[in-house]
Amino acid sequence: MIRADHARRTLRLHAERLAHTATDPAGPDPAAATLMQADALGHVLDDLAGQFAPHPGSLPRTTHSGDVPRQAGEEELDEERLLLATATAYPANVQQMRWLAAEDFILPLHAALWQSVTALVHRGDVVDPITVLGEAQHHKLLTDALTPRDLMALVSTPAGSPEYWGEKILQRALLARAHTVADRITAYTDDPANTPYQLITGSRRALADLNALRTRWNRATSPTPASTTSAPARSAPLPRAGPPHRPALSAARTHR
Repeated sequence: MIRADHARRTLRLHAERLAHTATDPAGPDPAAATLMQADALGHVLDDLAGQFAPHPGSLPRTTHSGDVPRQAGEEELDEERLLLATATAYPANVQQMRWLAAEDFILPLHAALWQSVTALVHRGDVVDPITVLGEAQHHKLLTDALTPRDLMALVSTPAGSPEYWGEKILQRALLARAHTVADRITAYTDDPANTPYQLITGSRRALADLNALRTRWNRATSPTPASTTSAPARSAPLPRAGPPHRPALSAARTHR
């Protein structure tokens, strides 16, 4: 019982550290710091697995409410808009961005528009504001809140490079996933009905969700050959003369 209580407290402590690191804006490299905490948690799980024998029914019985919808601030939405604009301007760069998935976006509409752009790219079609508009119309993405004029404006104001904005979006998704994983593990440790081995098994499964995104993050941030397009690779944008046109997208500001 003493060993079991110690294992529970240890897992909870590391989960809390993971959650804190994933939401700490002060660090110079939040993704690296968060993944370091995830590695530390993984090492703890490996150590504990050698101390407790497996048994049938090794998954936690704890129910959790699922992922909390990510809240979209104006900065996050602006980054997603700028990715769509730069991807339309520099589609050759998009061919190398298979590490970015629709699930990484906060706004479902932006995720759907990203899929429209990448569909054009992977088919080898011409990519420009007109063809993106056509693809969006084909998938019935236009609404009263997003008119053809709104969409044309959205994808016609590039700044920087697609990789730069894509990495920002992916990093936000990585940190959000880390926080979700930490909350799930904390919920397991709070349930006294879970045995130590159930805690270990459930925590490992939760951590695997983060590791899947880590793989894509590593692909995104690995050095790649210089692009042949005119877009500067992974460059921050130059200051713009004024704020971008922002269509009225108030209907769906959380991730599905």
